[in-house]
Amino acid sequence: MQTLKVDLGERSYPIHIGEGLLDRPELLAPHIRGRQVAIISNETVAPLYLERLTRSLAQFSVISVVLPDGEAFKTWETLQLIFDGLLTARHDRRTTVIALGGGVIGDMAGFAAACYQRGVDFIQVPTTLLSQVDSSVGGKTGINHPLGKNMVGAFYQPNVVLIDTASLNTLPARELSAGLAEVIKYGLICDEPFLTWLEDNVDRLRNLDQQALTYAIERSCAAKAAVVGADEKETGVRATLNLGHTFGHAIETHMGYGVWLHGEAVAAGTVMALEMSARLGWISEQDRDRGIRLFQRAGLPVIPPQEMTEADFLEHMAIDKKVIDGRLRLVLLRRMGEAVVTDDYPKEVLQATLGADYRALAQLKG
Repeated sequence: MQTLKVDLGERSYPIHIGEGLLDRPELLAPHIRGRQVAIISNETVAPLYLERLTRSLAQFSVISVVLPDGEAFKTWETLQLIFDGLLTARHDRRTTVIALGGGVIGDMAGFAAACYQRGVDFIQVPTTLLSQVDSSVGGKTGINHPLGKNMVGAFYQPNVVLIDTASLNTLPARELSAGLAEVIKYGLICDEPFLTWLEDNVDRLRNLDQQALTYAIERSCAAKAAVVGADEKETGVRATLNLGHTFGHAIETHMGYGVWLHGEAVAAGTVMALEMSARLGWISEQDRDRGIRLFQRAGLPVIPPQEMTEADFLEHMAIDKKVIDGRLRLVLLRRMGEAVVTDDYPKEVLQATLGADYRALAQLKG
């Protein structure tokens, strides 16, 4: 087992990474103050892991709330099911909410914990690669709005993050690839040597090599922990973690939540960010192509939805958390391994990026 730390002063917490951690109650018990525990999961994950986690918490009074699975259910209506479960079981302010599932469950359970009786304890037990390397760390919680993804929520840190890498053995290949989009992101924005490692090991990751997966998760979590420790509320450097997300969130919103997986939309969105960075002369076309090849090898889409027009993208991107005083800030690459957040770009370069022929770029890499 590897243990990292997110350094946030009195809100600091550990990230435990290893195989079989669901069966180690001593990793969770120190972070549970009261007797009551509510495990929030979904219809896909609960049959696989809910009984094991409940068994590890035998010393506590445990209830479970099982939600429908999918991004389409990341709504106020589904959030109310968590509150219904907590109130029906008469959970008090010393309850601990545990998220058992992927990014949607983590975001919703965390938001419910932030709101219930004005804030109760929260633990993350992520079971997808995407949630293990990204959404479970850093305290971003929330739900979607029909006009924009993750536009309603709160910063609310967990007490501990428990990553059992063995849970990836039951993850569908499409979901695994979606998680690799966020792993690749870390190499692009702040760790070029890791990008090289990924190019050499992406096939091992897709084949569920436990040693490679553990290394990639640890390196990704370490990168995110460092950024979150420096900028918890995303007032500066933390925004670089959103490489490709402004374009990607536009894809998710326009196509309908869940049609494209989050990681798939981020991959296509990051290709757009690479293209724009190349058009600005910040990275070379060879660097852009390097990124495209890696996303393709990870089994991810690199072509935005062909039915989306420039106007569609601009409409959705205008409702983005990085818009300040009417100016759309984008995360782009100054070079491979160095991301920047900027609103200083010619509009015509953005328009050219939105209208670029991504089919031709994908075929060149084919």
